[in-house]
Amino acid sequence: MKRPHFGLQARFLCAAGGAVLVVIAIVVVLLARQAAAQRELLQASGSVVSQVFDHSVREQGRSLAESLADALVNPLYYSDLDAIGVLVRSTASQKSVSYVLVHDAEGRLIHDGSVEVAGYGRRMRDPLAAGAIGAEALRVQESPMVLEMDLPVRVGDQRIGGLRLGMDLAQLRAQEAEAMSALAQRMGEASRRQLGWAALMLMVLVGFACLMALYVQRTLVRPIRWLGAAARRIEAGDYHLEQQDTGRGDEVGELLHAFGRMSQSIARHDREVRRMAYTDSLTGLTNRLAFREALDHRLLAARAHGQGLALLFIDIDEFKRVNDTLGHEAGDDALLQFAQRIALAVEQDGGEEAMLARFGGDEFVILIGNDAGRVETMATALAKRLVADLEHPLEVQGREIFLGSSIGISLFPEDAADASELLKNGDIAMYQAKLAGKHCFHYYSRALDHAVGRRLHLEQELRGAWERNELQLVYQPIFRTLDRMPVGGEALLRWQHPVLGLVPPSIFIDIAEQSGLIQSLGPKVLRAACMQAAKWPRNAAGEALFVSVNVSPRQLHSGELVAAVEQGLKASGLDASRLHLELTETAVIGDEMLAATLLEKLHRTGVKVWLDDFGTGFSGLSHLRQVPVDGVKIDKSFVADLQRDPDDLALTTAIISMAHALGITAVAEGIEQPAQLELLSERGCDLVQGYWLASPLDPEALVCLLQSPSAAG
Repeated sequence: MKRPHFGLQARFLCAAGGAVLVVIAIVVVLLARQAAAQRELLQASGSVVSQVFDHSVREQGRSLAESLADALVNPLYYSDLDAIGVLVRSTASQKSVSYVLVHDAEGRLIHDGSVEVAGYGRRMRDPLAAGAIGAEALRVQESPMVLEMDLPVRVGDQRIGGLRLGMDLAQLRAQEAEAMSALAQRMGEASRRQLGWAALMLMVLVGFACLMALYVQRTLVRPIRWLGAAARRIEAGDYHLEQQDTGRGDEVGELLHAFGRMSQSIARHDREVRRMAYTDSLTGLTNRLAFREALDHRLLAARAHGQGLALLFIDIDEFKRVNDTLGHEAGDDALLQFAQRIALAVEQDGGEEAMLARFGGDEFVILIGNDAGRVETMATALAKRLVADLEHPLEVQGREIFLGSSIGISLFPEDAADASELLKNGDIAMYQAKLAGKHCFHYYSRALDHAVGRRLHLEQELRGAWERNELQLVYQPIFRTLDRMPVGGEALLRWQHPVLGLVPPSIFIDIAEQSGLIQSLGPKVLRAACMQAAKWPRNAAGEALFVSVNVSPRQLHSGELVAAVEQGLKASGLDASRLHLELTETAVIGDEMLAATLLEKLHRTGVKVWLDDFGTGFSGLSHLRQVPVDGVKIDKSFVADLQRDPDDLALTTAIISMAHALGITAVAEGIEQPAQLELLSERGCDLVQGYWLASPLDPEALVCLLQSPSAAG
């Protein structure tokens, strides 16, 4: 009798069944243990959440109380109920604040944020009032529904009143309950997902066992047929063959392995040759050569099918600064991060036929195609996303750097009929985006050719303007607020072109910044201002006047500013304390460590540094903490509405108070009315300038101003 055959397939099925049972047992045990751990974690999390919320509301209340108390000093001292009301209502409007009360030193209510202030002048009698009135420093009191922050308001050592700020604890408890509910829900969802994954893995395991059972049944015919097909494919130039692995140890098995290794080796060499010829070595993207070939084919197909194409030409803004300040390795790292962000955006928003290439340096090109009615919409959406994504900071060598991108868009067939013209017009549109302020995108238009040509002409004319004596310095006097005495002058550059006439500074300064001319022009302006200031006579009080010179971000980040300052001072003989450098907040944003280092070197020479346009960058205080400056210039946009806008008046007052608290000078610009000067004088602003006091003057007119009797105030 023939013995029953227990073949390989039966053995495999038995082994697979046993493995599935073991896996099921392990999964069940793990899921049970996970459920128990989640219950323990939820109990522990309740206590932690409560502590976190309590700490958060205390810190929030402390921060709100301290900032409001600082802001209340001047209004409370001058009994300015309107200003107090604005500050109180602004704080009380916050969701977590229950009430805000301002009282005098004897505990009488001054303002509660309401219009009527019904309890004005009455002594507060509530249970927490005694503690609040007697608070000599920040005091925290708590009732079942309110957490109160009590803080005295002082002018010097004199206590002029106090502040009571109540935080709503009912809302806090509701948030705690909501957080715990959300946490429990998330844990439940996680548990269900784990169960689903476990079931999926078991299904995969069963499916794999079935496939392996079929694999065991394969005959000798399949590998032989595969060898014949593989030989024909290699002969045709297709080297990508599926690797065969039958587990056989005979000659057929060896031949299968040899064919597989040979096809992989040939395919690898083929890929390497193509990669070297058509791939960018740094980013791995398509290079200029491959893109140009593909673009020609896409244009032919687009003409044949009436399809529209859009080309996006991308240039990284300020990329040269990364190479110049951090080195080329950092530049390569930044390029890789940019390429990854662009590739992700193209993959998600560029459509199935989108193509991305690096053209070299910091330029990337994207080609997208669709029917003529949608290609422009797709290009606009992709460009908006790219501008937003590429503005996010990059982490390079442990530093955060901010760059951004300028994007030009040209369309086929509207803007160009061939590849060269499409690329050229995309480049022109990109250049226009840079002229428009960078960090944006711009579509090509016929008018751009003329605008770019005019811009290039102005740039060419500007290159020799200093040597032709077309550029001159004028000086806007800066006065001391206390006695209206001129104490300095701000150097301003003017361009009188022999043909074009007076070119506005807003135009040619921007051209100098964009083209890099500012880096050669800036030191010349600095030297000329120092030479002129060294000749100025003293004012009526016998004081030597200082000169302030604006510094561009390019000058600051070039690393040559300190040397230019030292050379200007040495050539002119001007005392370092009489030179003030003005830089905007945007000049230090992005790399405050580098800016702080350079400014420290300037301070050691004796030069003073002012932060210009202060308050417009929405982060002025953080800059004052990290970048050493000697003064701040309040932006003229705040000064213009001092009489009409209480918010601008409050902000200006706060800036002056903050500057004095930090021991630095407060300067206001844009004084055009006597009432503005009066308001600034009342708030202790140190220095002022503006057309109402004096317009920009040439050097001779400035000397006349200093020598006139009216210059004494």
